[in-house]
Amino acid sequence: MFRSLIFVPSNSEKYINKAKTLNADIVCFDLEDSVPNNQKDLARQLIKSALTARTTYLARNVYARINSFDSGMTSDDLKAVVQKGIDGIILPKVGNDEEVSEVDRILLTLEQEKGFQEKSIKIAASIESAKGVVNSYSIAKASDRVNMLVFGIFDFLYDMHLDYEEGNNEFECIYARSKIPVDARAAGVEAIDGIWQKLDDAEGLMKDTIIAKRLGYSGKSLIHPNQIEAVHAIFVPSTNEIEWATKVVNALDEALVNGKGKGAIRLEGKMIDAVHYKQAKAILDGANKSKFHNLQNTKTQGEH
Repeated sequence: MFRSLIFVPSNSEKYINKAKTLNADIVCFDLEDSVPNNQKDLARQLIKSALTARTTYLARNVYARINSFDSGMTSDDLKAVVQKGIDGIILPKVGNDEEVSEVDRILLTLEQEKGFQEKSIKIAASIESAKGVVNSYSIAKASDRVNMLVFGIFDFLYDMHLDYEEGNNEFECIYARSKIPVDARAAGVEAIDGIWQKLDDAEGLMKDTIIAKRLGYSGKSLIHPNQIEAVHAIFVPSTNEIEWATKVVNALDEALVNGKGKGAIRLEGKMIDAVHYKQAKAILDGANKSKFHNLQNTKTQGEH
C-alpha cells in the first residue's frame, strides 16, 4: 500500500530522527528541493547514517528523493543513497523514458558493486512538467523498477506559466492530474497525488484527498506528520484489493511463515512471491485498522 509518501528534509538530524516514528507507508529522505546546495553533502551523510538504523523505522518503505538530471548531482546522490535499507528512489522532474533508463543502469551497477539483489531498488518517477505529462505512460514503462508515478503539482504549474491558488487549481491542472493515474494504471504501476501545502486546513486536505482517490490515485504526497492519519482514513483498501490480498496470503502463508511449500507460485496466471505477500499483508492490515477505526467512531457516536 502506498497511501502516504512523506518528504523529510535530510539536512536536519532532528527531522531524520523524527522520521523513525512516522507511520507513513513511505518515508522519503529528501535531497532535492528542501536541501540547499551547500548542504547536499551533509544530507547525503545523514541519509547514510539513517539507513544503518532502518530497523528502527515504523514506515514500511524508505525512499530517497535525489536531484534531477538537470542538477548534475544525480550520480553523486545515487552513490550516497544506495545503501542497505533503501527500498527505492524518487527521480524528480522526469521528462522522458531515457532518464529512467539511465538511472536504471546506474542502479544496476551500484547493486552489483555492493552485492545487492539486482532490480531490488525501485524507481518512483515524479511528473512535474508538460513534457513529463505527455510522456508519463512511456516513463512508467521505461523500466521494471518503476513502481509508481508521483504528480508534482507546483513545478507543473510553474512549467505551464500558471499561478497556484490553494484549493482553486482544479481547472488549471485537471488534465495532468487526471492523466497520470490513467497512464500509471495502464502501465501496471501506482500513482501518488501531489502535496496539500496548507498545513492548518484539515478540511481542505480531506477534500483534496477524496478528489485524488476518485481520480484513481493510490495515495498522496505529504509534508507534515499531522497529515498521515487523515490521508490513511480516506485511502482504505477496496473490496477488490482485499479479495486479492486474501488469496495471496492464503496461497503463500504456509511457505513463507511455516517454511512449507514453494516461496513463489502461480496464482490466477501470475507469479507471486514474498514481495506480493508483504503487499497483501499490508492491505489486510490497513483494512483491519479501517474497520477498527470505524467501529470506534460508531461506538463514540452512540455514547453521545
